[in-house]
Amino acid sequence: QVQLVESGGGLVQAGGSLRLSCAASGRTFSSYAMGWFRQAPGKEREFAAGISRSGGGTFYAESVKGRFTISRDNAKNTAYLQINSLKPEDTAVYYCAARRGPWTTATEADYDYWGQGTQVTVSS
Repeated sequence: QVQLVESGGGLVQAGGSLRLSCAASGRTFSSYAMGWFRQAPGKEREFAAGISRSGGGTFYAESVKGRFTISRDNAKNTAYLQINSLKPEDTAVYYCAARRGPWTTATEADYDYWGQGTQVTVSS
């Protein structure tokens, strides 16, 4: 069992930056690939970024490439999502998710555990 807790969201002006954190419980964090998803108001949840369990491989949605950076610190049981050059369309609840196995995917159903989400609101 893995419990995930996101933090770092908030209200920020367009052009600003945020770093989201996802703290995981348990001693097996390094066994899981991690993903960040987001759900904008009135829209379905969508994949944003993923990272392999070792941290050596990352994967991004086309819409966020160049602005989002996913990373992890297995010693701290934490995954991160750095978001730069924020846009109003980045406004969403951001969720982290854990998937057993080495590789990340963009498919929600592939993930075994989810956090409760953290709200990011970008003002224009």
